[in-house]
Parts: sequence; C-alpha cells; structure tokens
Amino acid sequence: MTYAVWGWGDASEAPRAEDLAAVAPLVAGTTGIEVQSPETPAPLAPLRAPRCSLPSSLADLGSVEPVDRARHGIGRAYRDLIRGLRGEVTDVPDVVVRPTSEQQIVDVLDWASSTGVAVIPFGGGSSVVGGVEPRGLGPSLSLDLALLSGLVEVDAVSRAVRLRAGTFGPAAEGALKPHGLTLRFYPQSFERSTVGGWVATRAAGHFSTGPTHIDDLVESVRAVTPVGVWESRRLPGSGAGPSPDRLLLGSEGTLGVITETWLRAQPRPAHRWAATAVGNWDQGVAAVRAITQAGLQPAACRLLDPVEARLSGTRQTGEAVLVLGLESLHAPVDPAAVLELSEQAGLTVLEQGARGEAGEAWRSTFVRAPYLRESLVLLGVLVETFETAVTWDRLPGFVADVTSATEDALRRICGGGSVGCRFTHAYADGAAPYFTVVAPARRGSEIAQWDEVKAAASEAIAAGGGTITHHHAVGRDHRPWYDRQRPEIFAAALRGAMAAVDPHGVMNPGVLVG
Repeated sequence: MTYAVWGWGDASEAPRAEDLAAVAPLVAGTTGIEVQSPETPAPLAPLRAPRCSLPSSLADLGSVEPVDRARHGIGRAYRDLIRGLRGEVTDVPDVVVRPTSEQQIVDVLDWASSTGVAVIPFGGGSSVVGGVEPRGLGPSLSLDLALLSGLVEVDAVSRAVRLRAGTFGPAAEGALKPHGLTLRFYPQSFERSTVGGWVATRAAGHFSTGPTHIDDLVESVRAVTPVGVWESRRLPGSGAGPSPDRLLLGSEGTLGVITETWLRAQPRPAHRWAATAVGNWDQGVAAVRAITQAGLQPAACRLLDPVEARLSGTRQTGEAVLVLGLESLHAPVDPAAVLELSEQAGLTVLEQGARGEAGEAWRSTFVRAPYLRESLVLLGVLVETFETAVTWDRLPGFVADVTSATEDALRRICGGGSVGCRFTHAYADGAAPYFTVVAPARRGSEIAQWDEVKAAASEAIAAGGGTITHHHAVGRDHRPWYDRQRPEIFAAALRGAMAAVDPHGVMNPGVLVG
C-alpha cells in the first residue's frame, strides 16, 4: 500500500530485495558512492482529519481514504519520494474529488468558491515542482480528472484531434493509432501524465527540436472557471490580440480547470535513422549549434557530457556523446548534412543506422529512469534533476558556473557527489541544459540536503540569466526564482487575470503568484 503513494508504477513494479542486491554494486561502481543497506518503506502515518466535507449533492464524487489523500498530496520529485517511502505525507488535500462531467466541475467550483476551499487540479500527479500539493494552504480538495478522459473527435482533414484532459499519454496514443496518427509527444512522464497536465504545465516531449513543446500542438483549449466556461476558437493561427490558449498554457490550474483540448496530430513516421558521435564537450556544443542553426531539426539531438554519459551507461571513456536521430513521414532519411556538420565540429561518428548500441543504452536509461531512481533512493543515494535554458552566447560559461556551484554545494552539504549535464532540447538561438545530481544521502536529512543543493543551483541559474524551468513548470518549488525572473508588471497583469476568472482565489493558490 505504501508503494501506491510514492511509487512510479504499480505494486508489481516495486523494487524487490533481490533487485536492490543486484543493482547495488553497479550503482557503487558507476557513481563512486558507497550505497547503504536497502531501506524498508514505512507504513503511512496517520493523516490529519479532513477540515471540510462536501455537500450531499457532491458527496458521491469524494474520497477521504488516507492512501487516496496521501497520493494526491505529493508529486514525483525526490523530496516527494522521500516523504512517501517514510510515510510522512503531511500536506494532503482534505478530500479527493473525481468528476465525470463538466457540470460536476462547475458544481465543485461553485461550492469551493462559496466556502473558500482551495481547488488543485490533478492529472497524473507527476509534478516535480510541488504543483499538486496543498503546501501551506487551509482546507483544500484535489480535483482528479482521470474519469474525464478519452478521444472525443478526430478531424482527419485538418489532422487534429480532440482529447479530454484526463487522458493519459499511452491512452491517447492508443486511441490515435487506429487512425494512423500520433501526437509525437513523449515526455519522460508519458506513462503517468495527462493531456490536461501537459497543457497546464507547458510540458515538452523528448524530441529535441521542431514541434516538441505542447505549445506547438495546441489548436484550442476548453476550461471551466469559477465564473464560467472558457473555450478558444479552433484556428491554425491567429493575430487577433493576445491568445487565450497562450494564457492557459502554463497556467498550472490558476486560471481554470482544463477539460478538453484540440491538438495537432501527424502520421506516424515511416523512416528513422540514428547515429552516435563522440568528442569533447565544446565540440559537441558546436555541432548542436551548427545543426540547429542549419534548420535541420533532428528528432534527437542529445548532447551528454562525460559525467552524464557515464551515469546513463551510454559511454564510459570520458568523452561527450551526441545522440542523433532523424525521422521522415515519407521520403527516406538523408543524414548527410547532420553527419557533415558533426564531423566539421570535430566529433567522430561511431555508429549509424536504424539503431546504435550507445544510443540504445541512453534511450533505455531514459525510459527506465523513474524506476531506477526508486532503487537508488532505497539504497541511500540522493538523485535528482533540474533543467533550464539559455542562449548560445552565454551557454559555455553558464553550464560551467551552474555545474561548479552545484558541485560546491554537494561537497559542502553531502560530502561529495557528481553533476552531469545533457541537452534535452536545442534551438537556433540556444539550448536547454538538463542536470543530473547524485550524492550520498544522510537518512533523515535528505529533504533538507536537497533543498539546500537545489537553492544553490537555482541561484547560479538566475545569476547566469537562464530560466528557472524549461519544461518542469513553476509550482511551489520554483516560485522564489520565478518571482525574480518575470517582470513585476506582468505579475500584476497575471493577478488581474486570476481575479477576473477566480474572484475568491481558490484555484491552486501558491503557484505562479502569491
């Protein structure tokens, strides 16, 4: 039952004792960290009593079961895993509500507005920034949209699809497959995240270039607010004032409950090609910049520094690795230009074709990372990530400074550890560095350790002119740095928009603005 609270998968995928025994020496050899005896997850501690109760007209939609409330009180960040496996989940919603229709959402928001109960929309609960937890709030409810799911409509002529917000990634792709379509949108949280969550957090898929942000796919959004329903017109593009879709993208539940969205789809790729190239980090940076500025838009253009290459099992030789991939809907892939630019930058191409050993090793680690992290945490390893984006002119010094600041914090707080970096996304004007942190954890102090390390890294990001988040969202964890990043006049405008659609301030208070 405890795993149902903190685990990424279901109970059958919980790390077993024999799995931990097998992985322990590999972890020690790869990270240099002396692992600890496997920790036994604790039972869930008693939760505080609910501070509110639904009216009789909504009572059938609600649940106050402790495991249900606890699961809806945490996301999937490192600090969430620690709290969940220790059974110490304190900031939980008072009730979990599962509507099956928009009218029920309207009724819930009416009641919440009249009573001052905070409403936190919940998709898959994969937030890694405190976006779904009622931290520091009074009475609250978690509005779980899982029952409001499914494919509603396919416009084959316009190649767009209408999906309900509670639809999980695999279900969305499964529904589109008979139509020969795909969203081509695969965040690492794909298994455990929903269409509505993607829109609300401005999520990004794992394709490195091209239309990889949910922003690129959204054609129209429908949302329920405390003052009415908000739905934008379906259009391929529009210059008619500020976009209502753009306002809902990244709103993190503060401007309404997203219930449906039209997304642009495409046929499934018919041809694929992959390659792996190696060299030093600067050569890799030069290659990625040249490829993106040439407008080639490879599906995969992931640059891994030597630490990231080692931690992911991609390559152990101390070189940076560039994992490349091309796709085509119709004509066979022509990799000549990508290979030429990589070699001109000084990289050596090791393998190419449909698949490659090094590239497959990275892809396997990427897919299995949430499950592997659980084993590492049980073995006493602090493991977490953070991401950002910055323009090419500042990137070399920026990555070096953020890495150095994080390593200094690890030495001071944890007594050591490693920081790896990779590019998750690349653009003509910059890239999105993604950092992996592994360090020895002090049991009982893990959250305090990570909070201090994360603060040091975030300060370095802010000082270097990067964004506090490229695709993980703001939530409650990033608020202090987001407050400094955004223009204050924009914050005032955002507060005005929130007040217009949510006059009683019940929609996910604490994220984006105070």
